[in-house]
Amino acid sequence: MPGQSATALRKQTAALPPTTQILSWGRYPKTAHAKVHRPAWNDQVPEILQTAAPDSLLPYGLGRSYGDSCLNAGRELIDCKRLNRILGFDELSGMLRCEGGVSLSDIIDVFLPKGWFLPVTPGTRFVTVGGAIANDVHGKNHHCAGTFGSHVRQIALHRSSDGLVACSSNENADMLRATIGGLGLTGVIAWADIQLKRVAGPWIDADLVPFQSLSSFLDLSRESDGRFEYTVAWLDCFSGKNLRGIFFRGNHAANSGKEFHSKRGPKMPFALPAWMLNRYSVKAFNNTYYRLHARKTGATVLPYDSFFYPLDSIRQWNLLYGKRGFLQYQCVIPETNLAAVVELLDRIARSGMGSFLGVLKQFGSAPSAGMLSFPRPGLTIALDFAMRGERTLQLMQSLDEIVKQSGGALYPAKDARMSPALFEASFPRWRSFVPYIDPKMSSSFWRRVTGAH
Repeated sequence: MPGQSATALRKQTAALPPTTQILSWGRYPKTAHAKVHRPAWNDQVPEILQTAAPDSLLPYGLGRSYGDSCLNAGRELIDCKRLNRILGFDELSGMLRCEGGVSLSDIIDVFLPKGWFLPVTPGTRFVTVGGAIANDVHGKNHHCAGTFGSHVRQIALHRSSDGLVACSSNENADMLRATIGGLGLTGVIAWADIQLKRVAGPWIDADLVPFQSLSSFLDLSRESDGRFEYTVAWLDCFSGKNLRGIFFRGNHAANSGKEFHSKRGPKMPFALPAWMLNRYSVKAFNNTYYRLHARKTGATVLPYDSFFYPLDSIRQWNLLYGKRGFLQYQCVIPETNLAAVVELLDRIARSGMGSFLGVLKQFGSAPSAGMLSFPRPGLTIALDFAMRGERTLQLMQSLDEIVKQSGGALYPAKDARMSPALFEASFPRWRSFVPYIDPKMSSSFWRRVTGAH
């Protein structure tokens, strides 16, 4: 309104609206009611931290975590989407400073035309920098680039007990390690310095190779890791022990001279009826997907968004799974226990609840940057399952047994139901992280897996 001061306007934007329902990307669980703070400026965050009760807050970005690690049932969230300013960029070194609410999509849109790209990207570009750090996301180049947190040089962290804390390898290094992969529990990231990488343009020299067994996948992975920056496989989880899939590998291409246009795909208008996604429709999709891609084998040039973000072409694709939502199961299993990988995939195939979004990747050996980072040497498998109630939960519990016995782990960013026992097995040193938690921070996930109040 005319005549209002900037201070008055800022106080208005920081006002606390009525309780509302917030959903994660998997749309399960649905009981996450929280009050939401929506600061427009970073200097509003300290007041939110100071006036909140202990264990009451959690930062929230774009909500692309699949389970409840981004939820805070019955408590409060700090929506960081409007804290999305680019603060500085060194055109010689590629060092970017930006606020925590800047999305990876924002970074690509601004800097790819200038010849710079993300050092590591997950399978969606609609993730905030704060979320990428908090979950220490990984991508198709883990074998050579590690995790996103490995490329974070410095952060400034709003903490209720300490004010604004600068963290780098030289200053408060342990707090930096705790914040990377720390699930938003150490405070609110005010800004971060991220090292971007130089690329020639928006194209990828890609290669598609079909495979028909786990051993042939491993051979492809080992042969490709030295020649290709990006490697990942789609797998047909209905194939069970007779594993088959499509291996994707690629490198950034020299500028082809072709004109590039980023495509904005269709939007799911509503959640599909549950009956449309069943074992027959999913099996038919998998058979068709395999046959079509097996015919496209060999080298091709793809736009970067088709290669990295195929699902982003369908806006709100999570609605494909219906009103009850879905659960993603992402685990990592050591390569010394390949029999466990075969058993896990066979159990899924026999259940009849196969996924059409099956991903298989061989992690590299580089240590992760965070105390609670998920990636570690082994094979990681990610599968989406439509929520069908107790039947779905029982399948996942049976998969938990395989993962736990193999010495594997589950990914917190994708989880909505792992037990405290499996969390303990996945992250046996989690108690050393606890001293770094901000006194005002908590989450539905953290309370579930640790018994915290």
